[in-house]
Amino acid sequence: MQKTIKVGTIKISNQLPLVFMAGTCVIEGEKHYLDTIQKLKKIIAKTAHPYILKASFDKANRTSLTAYRGPGLAKGLAILEKAKKLTGLPLVVDVHEPWQAEEAAQVADMLQIPAFLCRQTDLVLACADTGKAVNIKKGQFLAPAAMEQVIKKIESRGNKNILLTERGASFGYGDLIVDMRSLEIMKQFGYPVIFDATHSVQKPGALGSATGGNSALAPVLAKAATALGIAGVFFEAHPNPKEALSDGPNSLDMKQVTAMTQQLCAIDEVVKKFK
Repeated sequence: MQKTIKVGTIKISNQLPLVFMAGTCVIEGEKHYLDTIQKLKKIIAKTAHPYILKASFDKANRTSLTAYRGPGLAKGLAILEKAKKLTGLPLVVDVHEPWQAEEAAQVADMLQIPAFLCRQTDLVLACADTGKAVNIKKGQFLAPAAMEQVIKKIESRGNKNILLTERGASFGYGDLIVDMRSLEIMKQFGYPVIFDATHSVQKPGALGSATGGNSALAPVLAKAATALGIAGVFFEAHPNPKEALSDGPNSLDMKQVTAMTQQLCAIDEVVKKFK
């Protein structure tokens, strides 16, 4: 049985219309973020599919010590709260330490556990204890079947508002590969499955002091994932990816977003047979 999770007013299920989770990788400034999400909202509104805001207040796992991390928790959440009021949309925020969960939950409708941290029990339980929906990104090092143990940790706290996200697996040094079987395997747990299109085309550490990537391949993988009948697609977008302060090489520009979202919705409607 496929469960339906509610985030804000949006219902998410592997059997319902595709949901988009999108925004910049990190908050680069209040005006920049608010302008970007308004552009994304306008683009996604044309598909008539649900949209959940995404952004990070801190990127704690940057390759270089000197890389931009974000505005921090307090300032970042203040900006995200303004974004919610401006757009009327729900919000997903990633957290890296257990103490951040309760603070972020005051603003976010869904908490996200980064892939590298999906086995950090204290972090997983702290997110579960907020009662908010929890989106867990499958670790690049983890088999999809192993996500069952992460699910059990969250369920042990009485929280069954769970989403699972595929974002590629380590493939040698400096590259990722997506095993599409992972999506089907994780769907068997009954919870909504999300595909992270842009992180899946990263090339970790490929630029020496930063992560590389190939954004042109993100729509390709997203179309393949959507054809399997999943709940949603997560992606990072930027008005000018070449100037992005984080994840520029794998972020989509607005033209790419427009084309990809329209194509994914067309595929989703065929696969799920709804009108």
